[in-house]
Amino acid sequence: MSTSAKRQIGPPREAATRFSTVIEGDTPPTPLDHNALVEQYAAMAHTFQPRPVDLLLRLLDIVVAGAAALATSPLMLAIALALKLNSPRSPVIYRGWRVGRGGHLFQMLKFRTLAPDAEERLGPYLGPQLTQLTALEMSWVGRPLRASRLDELPQLLNVLRGEMSIVGPRPIRPTFFEELSRGIPEYWQRLVIRPGITGLAQLRLTREMTWSEKLAHDFEYIADRSVWLYLSVIATTVWLIVFRPANRRAALNRLP
Repeated sequence: MSTSAKRQIGPPREAATRFSTVIEGDTPPTPLDHNALVEQYAAMAHTFQPRPVDLLLRLLDIVVAGAAALATSPLMLAIALALKLNSPRSPVIYRGWRVGRGGHLFQMLKFRTLAPDAEERLGPYLGPQLTQLTALEMSWVGRPLRASRLDELPQLLNVLRGEMSIVGPRPIRPTFFEELSRGIPEYWQRLVIRPGITGLAQLRLTREMTWSEKLAHDFEYIADRSVWLYLSVIATTVWLIVFRPANRRAALNRLP
C-alpha cells in the first residue's frame, strides 16, 4: 500500500472491509513463552524493512511524550494522591504485561482504576464481556479517570523508555495475543512497530467491530504511517477527549 500524503482520520470508506498485508510470509507456530514469541517473530520478519520516517516518528515520540509528561506532572501527582487516599494499601500504578514490537514483552503502566485484585478476576475475559465486568470493578476515583483516559498518562513513561509510541496499535496481553494469532494469522503483523497510546483503530472503534476489522485499521496506519498521519491522530484524540461529542462517528466524519 502506498503512503498517502493525507489520510482521513474519520471512519474509512474501504479500509474496514479490506485487509492490508504489511508482511508476506508464513505464520509462525503459537509461541509458548517470551523467548519463543521473540524468536518466532524474528524468524518471519526478515521481509520487513524500517522506513526513514520511523526515526523521525521516534524523535517525535520523545519530544511529545517528554513535553506532555512535564505539562501534566502536577495533574499526575494529584491523581496519585487521590488514588492513595482512596485505597491506601493498593499501589497507585497498575503494571500489566503486554506484547510489544518484535514480540518483546513489557509492563504497560496505568493509574489503577479497579478494585484490589480485579485483574485476577478479569484475567480470563476478553471483548464485550471484559468491558462489562470491568465497569463493575471500577472504583469511584477510577471511573472518571477511565472515562477521560487520564488513567493512561503513565504510559508516557513507556513511550520515553522506547516500549511504546504515542500512535500505534494498542498493546494486548500475551495470552490473548496468542489466541488472536491462531484465529487471525495476520495478527502477528502488528508487531512491526511499537504499540501506541492511541491510534486509528481506537479513534474509529465501535462495539460492533470484529477483531479483523480493528486489525485492518492498525494495518492502515502501519502501511501509511507518516508525520502528518501521526500528528493528525494525536490532534483528533485530544479533540475527542476535550470536547467529547455525543455522536462520535458523525464528529469524525466532519473532521478534515
